[in-house]
Amino acid sequence: MSEPHPGVHRVSVEALVEYPDRVDVRSPAEYAHDHAPGASNHPVLDDAERARIGTLYAQSPFEARKLGAAVVARNVATMLETAFMDRPREWRPLVYCWRGGQRSRSLAHVLNEIGWHAKQLDGGYRAYRRHVVASLAQLPGRFDFVVVCGLTGSGKSRLLNALDSAGAQVLDLEGLAHHRGSLLGDLPNAPQPSQKWFESRIVTALDALEPHRPVFVESESRRIGALQLPDGLLSSMQRGRRLTLDAAPSLRIDLLKQDYAHFFADTDRFIRRLDQLTTMHGKAVIARWEALAEAHEWDALLGELLERHYDPTYTRSLARFADAASPALRAEVRDVSAEGFAALAREVKAAFETAHAIAVP
Repeated sequence: MSEPHPGVHRVSVEALVEYPDRVDVRSPAEYAHDHAPGASNHPVLDDAERARIGTLYAQSPFEARKLGAAVVARNVATMLETAFMDRPREWRPLVYCWRGGQRSRSLAHVLNEIGWHAKQLDGGYRAYRRHVVASLAQLPGRFDFVVVCGLTGSGKSRLLNALDSAGAQVLDLEGLAHHRGSLLGDLPNAPQPSQKWFESRIVTALDALEPHRPVFVESESRRIGALQLPDGLLSSMQRGRRLTLDAAPSLRIDLLKQDYAHFFADTDRFIRRLDQLTTMHGKAVIARWEALAEAHEWDALLGELLERHYDPTYTRSLARFADAASPALRAEVRDVSAEGFAALAREVKAAFETAHAIAVP
């Protein structure tokens, strides 16, 4: 870690919550990969500038520092003339870079010279990342998770949304991951975040929850699309109480047709996704499913996918995931309208919050 600069006050990552206005001066690529929640990106060096100066540094550190200082000065001047021009006298930004070194110190120094109360994050992003890793190992164990289980199409995500609207505590992992956790789970126009940004979002979500109230979360395998659940969170979920949703096959098909409408509107894309199941189900079965897709026989196709692929896969996953010692309560989904899930959510919330109050004085 670089030595503290006498003109810039540093704060530890534990004090991050006291500084909601956060300025990330790293390059756009660094910022996109992961950043402190709520931070805005104002790079003192963009991606190309950082690469150019890094290459020059390997040849001559002195020349690199001269060029870097000139580029940083121009970029800081642009920030002052644009993004920061309307900031009030009382502005208290927390500035950070990769390791709390020259990039963040250069901006924080200028801001303080102007009269703002800028602080520098001690250790920079690296300290923040260590904080996230430590939090993921400790935070999940504080909560009483209610794991919502159920076969594909039973309305687990819809119940979570309704529970959230009803004021229950919800950890929406698929929302944080931008993925529904299945073969067709990727969301249109919503790419998945990086693994590190996913973990940062989980920590932010957990920090907002109250340990004395139950937290509803959907049952997940270890992976959600390309992302992996942190071990500590998965273990805490496995120890949680379970609520299993039961829904008739016809209702499940109706829900899937709504959730995956973007796939049904692009038959070629749907068929390409089915091709990924060839090794599991064989060419003859995939050919029949592709023929159903081309004929837009969605009810028949979804019925077979549920019976032959989704249900066996989910059952095996749940058997590995769920704690057999944890009793599973059941709820039947009869009405898949928004009003129906809202009513079910109110019943579920009342039942589990009452039980939690009895179990935890």
